[in-house]
Amino acid sequence: MKKVLLLGFICGALAVVVFHQGTQYVLYHQFPLIKLLPFVPDAFRPASAGFSLRPIPPWGVPQVLSMAFWGGLWGIVLAALIRWGRMPDLLTGFVLGAVVCTVVGFTLVAQYRGVPMWAGGNTLIWARAALLNGAFGWGAAFLMRPFSLRGG
Repeated sequence: MKKVLLLGFICGALAVVVFHQGTQYVLYHQFPLIKLLPFVPDAFRPASAGFSLRPIPPWGVPQVLSMAFWGGLWGIVLAALIRWGRMPDLLTGFVLGAVVCTVVGFTLVAQYRGVPMWAGGNTLIWARAALLNGAFGWGAAFLMRPFSLRGG
């Protein structure tokens, strides 16, 4: 159980920095190339390049560290799902990130922050959030692979 908690937290936090923020960085800086795809609208480009050190209330922690902490907590959930679940690990990670984390962000977190739930119905934000969070979940599961969490 300690292995699941510790590895889940570490891999989840690292996945935020490497995969979530890395995907946002690539989307932001390589958008002219990505825009060549006919189905990608201009509004899909993130507002920032990621890796933000902007202080987040209430404690003034840099945004990327706050996200890494929450990613660590989601990583514990993912590690438990991989350990005791039956779905393939990378699929589990992607679904947890793209669906579960995104829904929680658009409902519970949005309500706590006082912003419109479901991003005000903006489907481009939904798609971008699902992509970034899916990259986080997939990356966390990928980082957990060498540690053999599968089993009873």
